[in-house]
This record gives sequence, C-alpha cells and structure tokens, in this order.
Amino acid sequence: MKSGLLIRIRIISGIVFLVAIILLGRLYFVQIMHGEDFSNDADRQYTNAGQDLYNRGSIFLNDKDKRLVSGATLRSGFTIAINPKNIVDEEDVYKKLSALIEIDQDTFFLRAGKKADPYEEIAKRVDPDIAHAIEDLDLDGVSIYKDRWRFYPGESLAAQTLGFVGFIGDEFSGRYGLERYYNDVLERSSDGMYVNFFAEIFANINSAVFKKGNRSGDVVVSIEPSVQLFLENKLAEVNDKWDSKQTAGVIVNPQNGEIYAMGVYPSFNINKFHKEENSSVFVNPIVESVYEMGSIIKPLTMVAGIDAGAVTATTTYNDRGSIELSDYTISNFDGKARGVVPMQEVLSQSLNTGVAFVVEKTGNKRFADYMLSFGIGDETGVDLPNESAGLVENLKSPRDLEYATASFGQGIAMTPIATVRALSVLANGGKLITPHLAKKIKYTSGLSKTMTFVDETVLKQESVEDVTRMLVEVVDEALLGGKVKFDNYSVAAKTGTAQIADRENGGYYEDKFLHSFFGYFPAYDAKYLIFLYTIEPQEVRYASQTLTYPFADTVQFLINYYEVPPDR
Repeated sequence: MKSGLLIRIRIISGIVFLVAIILLGRLYFVQIMHGEDFSNDADRQYTNAGQDLYNRGSIFLNDKDKRLVSGATLRSGFTIAINPKNIVDEEDVYKKLSALIEIDQDTFFLRAGKKADPYEEIAKRVDPDIAHAIEDLDLDGVSIYKDRWRFYPGESLAAQTLGFVGFIGDEFSGRYGLERYYNDVLERSSDGMYVNFFAEIFANINSAVFKKGNRSGDVVVSIEPSVQLFLENKLAEVNDKWDSKQTAGVIVNPQNGEIYAMGVYPSFNINKFHKEENSSVFVNPIVESVYEMGSIIKPLTMVAGIDAGAVTATTTYNDRGSIELSDYTISNFDGKARGVVPMQEVLSQSLNTGVAFVVEKTGNKRFADYMLSFGIGDETGVDLPNESAGLVENLKSPRDLEYATASFGQGIAMTPIATVRALSVLANGGKLITPHLAKKIKYTSGLSKTMTFVDETVLKQESVEDVTRMLVEVVDEALLGGKVKFDNYSVAAKTGTAQIADRENGGYYEDKFLHSFFGYFPAYDAKYLIFLYTIEPQEVRYASQTLTYPFADTVQFLINYYEVPPDR
C-alpha cells in the first residue's frame, strides 16, 4: 500500500513540476521574448485596425562600468488627425486644438476643407499629456493615433557612427552608420509575432531558434558615451580655433580593436537630420575617405627596417638635408642637414631623408611587403558601411622615388580607420587587429552573440618595443621640447604634417596641409590609442602646433576617467 501511495505521490509531483515548467516557460515567452509585441498589440487601441506601430531594435552604448546607455531607441507619442466631413465648426475645432498644440492656421483650414478625404494629419509626435487633453475635448472629426519613431537621446553624439533611418526609394531602413550596417539585425517584422508556444517548444529546435526572423535583435557597441563626448568637444575646439575644413579622431583599444570613441566635426543632430542642407555631413570620412597621412607613417617605416634587420635603433646615417631620386629632390621639412645622426633623431626630428635611408637599406620590395602587411591597402572590416580601401599603387612602382615618399606618408593614401589599425601594431606587440564597434548582439529569441575577431601577428615583439622606446623619447624630449611629458606615464606619440594633393593640376598645394597625430599609452602595455587629424587648418604649418595639446588633454582625461595606474 505504502509503495502504491509513493508512486501516486511521485506521479502527482511530476505532473505539478511539469506544469510549473510549462507555465514558467509561457511566462518567459510572453514577458521576455514577445513582451514588446504584445504591448504593441495593446497599443493598437489608439490606431487604425490595420496599422502597425513602427518597431526597430535598439543600439546601446557601453559605459566604463559596463552599463548600457541608449544610443538609438524608439520614442512614443501620438498623431492628431481629422476627418474633415465630420467637422461641423472648423473655427471652433481650430481654436480648441491650437490652444494645446502648435498648428499653422492656413494649413489646418486647407486640410479641413478636403471633405472627400477621411484622414488628414495635422500634428505628429504629440506628447501623451497633450494627446490625452485633446481626447478629453471629445471633438467630432478629431482622432488620436498612437505613434512611434526613431529617437537618438544623444542628439549629435556619435552622429556619423550611429547613422539614422530614412527612405531609400520606397524602403524605410538604415541609411548611414551602424543603422545601415546592422539593418538586418535592427529591423523588425510582424511575421511570426504570434506563434504557438508548444509548437515552438516541440518543433525542430534549429529552425525555431535560428530561423531568419529570429535574427533580429539589439546591438551593443563599445562606444563609451563620456569618452565620445570629450573627444567631440575637443575636435570642435581644434576645428574652431584653426578654422579647419574638418577635424576628426578615434580612440581605440589597440589590443582588441574595440573603438571607445569616433568623432567628426562638423557634425549634425540626428533627430533633425532632415534639416541639413548638405548631405555630405552624414558621411563618415574616418571610414569612407582616404588621405595622405604624412609623418605618422614614419614609425611604421622604422619598425619595418628594424624587423627586417636592415637597421637598429642605434644605426646612424649621414643626413645631408636632401637627396636626389629619379630627378626629384626629397628634403627634410626645413631643408637643413644634421650630419651623422642615429635613428632616434629620424623620429625625434621627423627627418624625411632618414626614413628614405631606412627604405634603401630594407629594399623596396621588402619595405612594400611590410607596409602592405599592416593592411594599409585593404579594408579593415570595421562594422560600418561604405569602407574604402587604401591607394597604394606607388608601392608597386619600378622607381625608388615612390618608395621613398611612401616612407614618410606621401604618395600613398589610406582611410583614418586603416591608419589606426596599422599604427596599432606598434602598440600591441605586432598584431594586426580588426577595429570594430559591436561588442554583442542580443537577439529577440533570447540568445546573444559576443563578437570575436582573429588577430594576425605581423611583427616581432622586440622590433615593436624598440620603436615604442623611440616614440616615448619623442614625447619626453622632442615634442614641444618635452613640455607635454607625463612624468608618471610612458606615452608614445608622433606628429604628421602632409601636403594635400592638387587633383586638378597635379603635384601638391604649397599652402594646404593635413595635420595628424597619434599616440598610445601606457606605452609598453597600451590600452588606449588616440588618433587625431585636422584638414586645412589656417595660418599654421605643423601638426605639433595644432594637435599636441589636444592629444595631451585627451591622454590626461583618459588617465583620470579610467583611473589608469602610473607605469613609471
């Protein structure tokens, strides 16, 4: 008897447990997986029967404490519409509505006069409190509809990186930035909103979980909002001070390629993008435009020569101030000779003849192979649309001249993001990383995907350490005479001043320059690489004048914000 009772108890317990599991699963299904869908369905009490509320996944920024901050989301409100044929007293309706919302009088009466049209919108994106006040008026011919639209809480923050949604022909989807690149993840479809729970559980798991419809989700990116805001403010300061055409910058973790900040100035308010007269402001030049970068390329030339065994950090050469190649003269920035100097002075004094000497010792083909291994001619794979590849045909030239000019960043052009990737090999021990923004995708199915990338080793660590020591000395002693040295931190950096090519007449402008600056710290275990550039600054010649203090300010901000411990 006892044995039969025990069996019955176990059976009943098993049934209760199974029911509990099913109920918990159903609760998860309703509240977590499809809670938003059911909420949207409830909202339809405010809408036409056939109207679907706009829906789209969110983009989240990631602060230093790993908290998610909304970068792109949805905002709810109401649309006010009229049915003209049901309005008896147009004057009275206008008077009552205009007391609550801003309506152009002429427009209202024009639309109210369309008696054959049952639906005319007179106000959009109305706040809930005002919409409910209008509802309380109970005006014949006036209807209220729930509305939802894309909203960017930061307004202009990371505008070119986030992008926005808009029409491409008849399709409303992501047009620029992350909105476009991850459009297939962020876009939503009403298909499959109501699926039988038990069918989901007991049907084929692979098709239920991984079907295309379940690939929609939210994107979590590595942009740190406070760092992004600081960078954008600094870029605006530089651009305004020197009246530049454009100023931009990137802050990246050179170890894993995570981008903490990416900014361009001038920028725009994403929520009001339709008010911009020139659509070129929407383009992200960090990814889409190529430039000759100038002397920030010299450390790459130096590390190639050292890694190849052609020179060492202590190798000397006789600097005569200029050299003749293929009937052209290559000179130092001031044309002056230094005599016999070591490789350190090539970087400290930014000597064009010095890096040309490194190329001569390394050999043209081997030098070109190194430069190409840094990815300067390729797309980086960054998760933003319309990435451009570099222009590196000069690295295939039969003449010595093109290799010599490439050694100091002229005659070859690359995107800023490709430049960041190439320079990161100096900061991370010789690895070619993939710069990226997305850290994780959180699918509506409840699954998530953490982004992973494969690095490629392209340099020996000892070679990189040699050049890092040289660049630390540049900051400690040479850069503005050591005025921006950090006593408790090792900071490696290099400036670049590039002539801008004259595309119409050939050659280079004598009075137009691109200033660039890069650096990383803590130099021997770098967590932050900063890259800045400004195009055509006025009444100033060298990047050391325009970008040194903005770089130093950014380093100090990052030290304080992330509480970076001293390394010396």
